[in-house]
Amino acid sequence: MADYQHLYNKAKAHPEQFWAELAEQELNWFAKWDKVLDWQPPFAKWFVNGKINISYNCLDRHLTTWRKNKAAIIWEGEPGDSRTLTYAQLHREVCQFANVLKQLGVQKGDRVGIYMPMIPEAAIAMLACARIGAPHSVVFGGFSAEALRDRLIDAQAKLVITADGGWRKDAIVPLKERVDQALANNAVPTVQSVLVVERTRQKIHMEPGRDNWWHDLQKSVSTDCPAEQMDSEDMLFIL
Repeated sequence: MADYQHLYNKAKAHPEQFWAELAEQELNWFAKWDKVLDWQPPFAKWFVNGKINISYNCLDRHLTTWRKNKAAIIWEGEPGDSRTLTYAQLHREVCQFANVLKQLGVQKGDRVGIYMPMIPEAAIAMLACARIGAPHSVVFGGFSAEALRDRLIDAQAKLVITADGGWRKDAIVPLKERVDQALANNAVPTVQSVLVVERTRQKIHMEPGRDNWWHDLQKSVSTDCPAEQMDSEDMLFIL
């Protein structure tokens, strides 16, 4: 309690100094900021002109430490399947998928919709988007096709990442079918591609020229993808 009170008092008395020290100690920056806080009520900008990448901070900085071979993700699926990914393995998967996104034309600033079950690929997708500077919008897998469509339109998504289906209480949620319904009749004209994870192995429609299997594209890309240097105020995600 005494430690907490000390931190509280320090943060209250010198907030900019407090957060600057934490930012330096806990995060890796490509370039340090010019100003900790630019406060123009009601707008605030933090670490002005600082260059950083969240994916780099989650993964790359651990690759030269003891944490490299420690578990980053421990996952168990509803049917009982499981996977464990170390930081090094997760870094490899994220870099590969980031290169898949690039191959499909996703660039810094493009928006990506994520409509997926609770599987490791969901975290991989988010980290890959952050790596190349493409803001992502996660849409809850329980939402309808109409709700998904609205959110993809709002985000002006260029690409959608989904799965053939997901498990919920022993039943298969038809995620890809809902994506098809959301995109029917060119309802979301910004969407150019759909990436599909094979999860339930149920039969689904794959639209030629638009839809691709995650595992097919992942095979042929490099495992090297340097993290994009992002401005501290750049958009990370849309919620």
